[in-house]
Amino acid sequence: MRTTNPIESTFSTIRLRHRRTKGSGTRRTSLAMLFKLAQAAQKRWRRLNGHQQLTHLIEGRTFIDGTLQDAA
Repeated sequence: MRTTNPIESTFSTIRLRHRRTKGSGTRRTSLAMLFKLAQAAQKRWRRLNGHQQLTHLIEGRTFIDGTLQDAA
């Protein structure tokens, strides 16, 4: 089942590959494998629409109907 939750989607690929791998060795090798799987999955990620406005959101600025409002 596919999901729209971005965090869950990120780790679904890793979870699938990790469960299929038999005898993945130590914790250190497992973490290295998970890191490389995440790097490979990252190549297929789609950039968010409006990504340039994320800094305004993080700063706590207000948007109404998609337009940035001036500070009152």
